[in-house]
Amino acid sequence: MAWTNLVPAIGQARAYRREWLTKDVVAGLVLTGLLAPAGMAYAAAAGLPPVTGLYATIVPLFVYALFGPSRILVMGPDSSLTPLIVAAVLPLAAVGTDEAVALAGALGILAGVICVAAGLARFGFISELLSAPVRYGYLHGIAITIIVAQAAKLCGFSVKGETIGGQLRQFVDGLHEGHLNGWALSLGLASVATIVILRELSRKVPGTLIVVVLGVVVALALDLRGKGVTLVGDLPRGLPSPALPDVDWSTTRSLLAASLGIAFVAFADTSVMSRTMALRRHEQVDSNHELVALGLVNIASGMFHGFPISASNSRTPVAESVGSRTQLTGIVAGAALLVIAVAAPATFRHLPDASLAAIVIAAAISLIDIPAMVRLWRVRRSEFVLSIAAFLAVAFLGPINGVVVAVALSVLNFLRRAWKPHTAELVRVDGLKGYHDRARHPEGRVVPGLVLYRFDGPLFFANARFFVDDVQRVIDARPDPITCLIITAEPITDIDTTAADTLHDLVDQLQARGVALHFAELKGTVRERLERYGVFDHHDRPAPARTVGQAVKQYLAAQRIDWVDWEERRTGDGDAPPTGG
Repeated sequence: MAWTNLVPAIGQARAYRREWLTKDVVAGLVLTGLLAPAGMAYAAAAGLPPVTGLYATIVPLFVYALFGPSRILVMGPDSSLTPLIVAAVLPLAAVGTDEAVALAGALGILAGVICVAAGLARFGFISELLSAPVRYGYLHGIAITIIVAQAAKLCGFSVKGETIGGQLRQFVDGLHEGHLNGWALSLGLASVATIVILRELSRKVPGTLIVVVLGVVVALALDLRGKGVTLVGDLPRGLPSPALPDVDWSTTRSLLAASLGIAFVAFADTSVMSRTMALRRHEQVDSNHELVALGLVNIASGMFHGFPISASNSRTPVAESVGSRTQLTGIVAGAALLVIAVAAPATFRHLPDASLAAIVIAAAISLIDIPAMVRLWRVRRSEFVLSIAAFLAVAFLGPINGVVVAVALSVLNFLRRAWKPHTAELVRVDGLKGYHDRARHPEGRVVPGLVLYRFDGPLFFANARFFVDDVQRVIDARPDPITCLIITAEPITDIDTTAADTLHDLVDQLQARGVALHFAELKGTVRERLERYGVFDHHDRPAPARTVGQAVKQYLAAQRIDWVDWEERRTGDGDAPPTGG
């Protein structure tokens, strides 16, 4: 059982069905036509030799097939990581050099080690640190960054720069200096349009493969090399031997921050796709195991002259749509790519760089989700603003800093909501069971001298002062003299030591005003914490009531208040009391 958990391929092999074989083999062969050009395209977009995209595809397919927990998940280079790699590598090395390859490999290994360590420490929950609105903004910033950078390659030249502003300036300068190649631009625009249109018509149509074939045909028919269009050319034969990248310790330390951001984004992408596939197939995937597997494939990629990778959001659905059932699909695709690398390195000799740029731009366009942004604007403007802030962070600060800002925005948004949760004074409403928010039911009746106060969130250091101030505000707003405050604590899931100290102070303040403080509906764990904090020790008060109704009855009996509830005024006609929210 332990081996099956560590190496899921063993369990898949034991449970494999013969009728799946044809589907897995066909899916693997179909994927081959997409993986090769896509991998090379992302490598070129990252400023690396196109062949490194094959290395970053072939080896991880085999590694994930052994250690990956998801039955259908295609690993490989992806668009969301490309700007992060560019931002980390190009300031330290020239485009396409051996030094750039070594740095990219070191990034992959560092990100992989971080993922493995985080998975073993059971940090699989970290993928939730990017809220959906912030994630939209981050991905849109990445998409625009990619499109701007690849627009130059679409025109026949290239630009550097981490931010959109820097890339735009270099792009305009390149146009002014006459670097535009009309043949490359025409082919690139036609290729982007072909991929986008075919994607809208049917996900099953391999638009990327069609663009590759058309690019090679056009390059041969029109002699694009003679017209100044850059072609991929022959690839090095075979795979390189596994080795640690030749990067000194000082440079390695400078890559740590970037590798941490890459690890986070790679796992965020992978976990979303993994969960999506698992839900569709009614399966369960351990996020910690997924994190370890992602780390292993990145380490393997870096040791074979590859670069950081994640689950592919474009090729995984293709594998599913053509019938993939297990990771045998990845093994077949990896084997086919290995044959190309060993026996047919001239396969992509006549493929224009503009075609690769078109593949990357089309992938970036797929990251843009306008309907989601429209929905955010319509249903919650504050989250729309957060999304735009994340977008601007990537655009003006660069993708690496953008990751940090995106995570910080998500955490700050959580703290903002927890800092000032919804609060309510509760009232009794004729005809409705229970106690309800006075703001929603102004017709409700209050119990004389009693405030029923509800705090809809955990009570901790960040909101403890707000809690005290809000309680005082509610008490001061009542025209009648208040002698008792009952906190209906069912929504309070936790109370930390800072909040407990604040509660001690609140009790003293209320006692000075002649107001007693009681609790109702305390959760068992919260009550135990309050007992440990000693909140109940220094003041003579009854034990927390099990329900709000019980607390109110205790108050009425203790104060000898003659207050008639609406249910007590009923005529006794035998009808069940109405219920409501």
